Amino acid sequence: MQLATADANWPAQFEAAAAPLRTVFGSHAGTLEHIGSTAVPGLCAKPVLDVLLGVAQLSDVAPHHAALAALGYRYRPEHERELPERRYFTRDADTTRLRVHLHVVVNDSTFWREHLAFRDALRADHLLAARYAELKRQLAAEHADDKAAYTEAKGPFIRAVLASLNQPPYPR
Repeated sequence: MQLATADANWPAQFEAAAAPLRTVFGSHAGTLEHIGSTAVPGLCAKPVLDVLLGVAQLSDVAPHHAALAALGYRYRPEHERELPERRYFTRDADTTRLRVHLHVVVNDSTFWREHLAFRDALRADHLLAARYAELKRQLAAEHADDKAAYTEAKGPFIRAVLASLNQPPYPR
C-alpha cells in the first residue's frame, strides 16, 4: 500500500471532478462533498479522491449510469453486498488526474453523517490528524499488499473518533 504525501492540489482536483458530476445529476444532486484523507489538509493519503454525493433516494442514481460511464465512471454493484446503503463508482487515474471513488448515498444518512463527521474532526484537530497519519503509515507498511486489511485495521481508530463525537458506530 503506497501512501502519498499531502498535495495542495487535491482540493482543486476535487472541484474538477465535482463540476461534471453536478451537471450529470442536476436537480437530483444533493451536496457533493470531498471526503477521505485527500480532503484533510496535510494528511497523507492513497492517491484517490473520495467524493460523497447525497441524493434524496438511491433510486435517483440509476437514470444517470450512462452519463457517469461517459465521464469514465464504472459502476461497482459488487460492493453493495457489503454496503447496501451506497452506490459506488470508480474513475481511473490518468496522467493529469487522480483516481476517483464516488460514493452515492442518501442525504443525511448514517453513512453521510459519519464520513463528514470524521473528516471534520480531522480538519479541526491537527493532533488527531497527525495520530491518524501515523497509524495510516504503520498500517500501510503492515498491509502493503492487502488494501482490505489496511482499511479494516483503521476501523477501531475511526470508531473511537466517532464515539467521541457521539456519532453512530462505524459499520466496518
